This record gives sequence, C-alpha cells and structure tokens, in this order.
Amino acid sequence: MRKYLIKLARIMVFILLAGITFGGLSSCQSNKKLAKKQAEAAYNIKVQQAKKDLIAMLNGTTDWTMDEQFKRLDTIKSYNIDDQQVKDLIVKVEDKLTTEKAEAERKAEEERLRKEEAAKKQAELAKFNVINERFAGIAHAGSYDEADKEISLALNFFATPDVPVLIIIDQVDGVNDYDRPTTAFRFLNYLKDIKSYNFAVESVKRNTEGKITELELIKK
Repeated sequence: MRKYLIKLARIMVFILLAGITFGGLSSCQSNKKLAKKQAEAAYNIKVQQAKKDLIAMLNGTTDWTMDEQFKRLDTIKSYNIDDQQVKDLIVKVEDKLTTEKAEAERKAEEERLRKEEAAKKQAELAKFNVINERFAGIAHAGSYDEADKEISLALNFFATPDVPVLIIIDQVDGVNDYDRPTTAFRFLNYLKDIKSYNFAVESVKRNTEGKITELELIKK
C-alpha cells in the first residue's frame, strides 16, 4: 500500500509539472502572438500616417516649413517601409521639395543681389549730391553774375566744357529714351536761364583724374 501511495504521488507530481510546463508554453505563445499583432498594428499605423503626410506635402497642404518637410521626409525614409505607394510618394515628394528649395534659394539670391544693387546705387546717388546741389545753386542764383560764378565752379567738375550731357526723359523696361544731347557748358547756362533744376544725376563717367567725361541726368 505504501509503495502504491508513493507511486501515485510521483504520478501526480509529474502531471502537475507537465501542466505547468504546458501552461507556460501556451502562455508564451499567446504573448508572442499578441506582440506580433501589436507590432503589425503599429506598423500599419506608421504606414498610413506616412502616406497621409507624404500626400499632404505633395499637395502643399501642410503648414510646415521647408526644413520641417525635409526632416519629416527623412524620418519616413528611415522607416524603410516596404510599401510601393509609400516608395512612389517618397520619390515625388523629394523631387518636389528639392525643386522648391532650389527655386526659393534662387529667389533669395535674386533679392539679395537686388538689395545689394539698390544699396550700391543709393550710395552712388549720395555721391552725386554735390553735383545736384551745385546745379540747383545755378538755377536759384539771385542774379546772373551770381549764376555765372556758380557755373564756373560747376565746370570744375568736368574734364572740358564740351563734355556730353545726356538727359533721360523716359525709361521703359530698362531702356532709356533721351532728349537731344547737349554739353556741360550749354546745360549749365540753360539752368541759369530757366531758373529751375528739375533733374537728378543718374550716372557719371570720369577720367583718371576724377573729372566728369559724360553726365547722365534724369528728369524728375
């Protein structure tokens, strides 16, 4: 009887251990299946969000900056998503952003050059103030004698009294339309006679001594 009980106890222990082992294996397999489903669900969410963001960037409906769009694109690319639609969208969005970036950089460079040219022109015009003021002095002189003195001083700006003076009367698409050419001497005396100076120096050519060899004015 005692031997029988001992044998029975051993059988019970074996059954219990087998049950525990089987239960553990079953639980482990269930956990693996659950983890796999969760991973698949997370992957599908990532794929769908990637498609949504790529389509939005392609259609230009995001409020992201150019840098933010490139950053998001790089993040999506890092996922290595094995989905043909995502792959195609990545190529299209990358082409679009690259083109837009190049265009933005071109426009920024054009704007920089425009501002640089405008500042340069403004600085150049500031140098012409002395000439404009001298010419205005001739026009507003109180007498002919005073005007003649102003003319003598103004002629010192020029290489010779016969230096050509060109007067712009119109500008269309960067092309100048000029009045009849005159000379420095005739123009200065013209200012004395009309007693008005409604011009501004547009450009000046000088010789090595700094004397004006050609003067271009524009009517204001």
